[in-house]
Amino acid sequence: MRITGGQVFDLQEGFVQRDVCFDGRLLSNSSSDGQSYDATGCYVIPGLTDLHFHGCKGHDFSDGDPEGLQVMAEYELSRGVTQICPAGMTLLEEQLTKICQVAAAHRAADKPGAALCGINLEGPFLSMAKKGAQNGDWLHAPDVAMLRRLMAASQGLVKLVSLAPEEPGAMEFIEAVESEVTVSLAHTTADYDTAMEAFRLGARQVTHLFNAMPAFSHRAPGVVGAALDTPLCNVELICDGVHIHPAVVRAVFKMFGAKRVILISDTMRAAGMPDGAYTLGGQDVTVKGKYATLADGTLAGSVTDLMSCMKTAVSFGIPLADAVRAAAVNPAKSIGIFSRAGSLEPGKRANVVILDENLEVKDVFFRGKPVSR
Repeated sequence: MRITGGQVFDLQEGFVQRDVCFDGRLLSNSSSDGQSYDATGCYVIPGLTDLHFHGCKGHDFSDGDPEGLQVMAEYELSRGVTQICPAGMTLLEEQLTKICQVAAAHRAADKPGAALCGINLEGPFLSMAKKGAQNGDWLHAPDVAMLRRLMAASQGLVKLVSLAPEEPGAMEFIEAVESEVTVSLAHTTADYDTAMEAFRLGARQVTHLFNAMPAFSHRAPGVVGAALDTPLCNVELICDGVHIHPAVVRAVFKMFGAKRVILISDTMRAAGMPDGAYTLGGQDVTVKGKYATLADGTLAGSVTDLMSCMKTAVSFGIPLADAVRAAAVNPAKSIGIFSRAGSLEPGKRANVVILDENLEVKDVFFRGKPVSR
């Protein structure tokens, strides 16, 4: 297949007009099987990677339901998200083990839908004071042995683990596992010095920056300031138009640079569904419009998708090339799959998305084949 006429995302130059050729993998421009696709007036970008979402279309990863996971993977692919790293919640170890086993079986079966490239454990190693929509009854002190049991149950799929670095044993946990998994600071009351020590020991990410952590202020920069002072640290950002003000989204891209920001959707099961009553991590959630809230008004994830978050970032003034980098390149690097996904370089899997002039998904190619939408 040869895609012609489109503005193509390029790692070095932003958007350039050139052809994109592929079979199951991306090829050099000199190669073609004779088929062509006219992308005139469109943008050609790599498939996105959502490394932090909980559910969609009425299903949640924490359910541990194989059929639900399949529905989620197919919906994500229809939205141009070609790689997924679904997130668990704060759950009992028995249920965390189940979701890890379900994910491992799904990956081994190579089922249709977005490729499951990892598992994100957002909990249970979090702070009660900043638990947000997590279930406080099931919080657990950072536990290396537990993580390794879950890693074994997932057959090595656990790629991210969140924790509050001020919790007892957290620093020892970071030091023990930082070479095995990306440790992300989350749901935390940590001050600047505590966060800096966590980063020194090997933490390399911040889960949904600004949300469920102390505010960034001139005398108490907290986790946000510590992340800014740690060049190897990436930061997640929920860009759904609810969790973060547009001015703050612009400020984050200016402060951290587009190479360190990871756009996430943080969606729950109501994504792609009508308003109504849902659940998240065993807690009741009410969805109305863009808002998903617990009974006390706490935000309970989002109800959008990563492609829509990328489009929202652009509407806030983020250049399209920077938004694509934050939704495709950076998350793929974060979970160690950039050698095969996340950009349109020859040799990588042919996961390609065509966006129209309004940044709506027009067509998706997954491993070189068109996806029915």
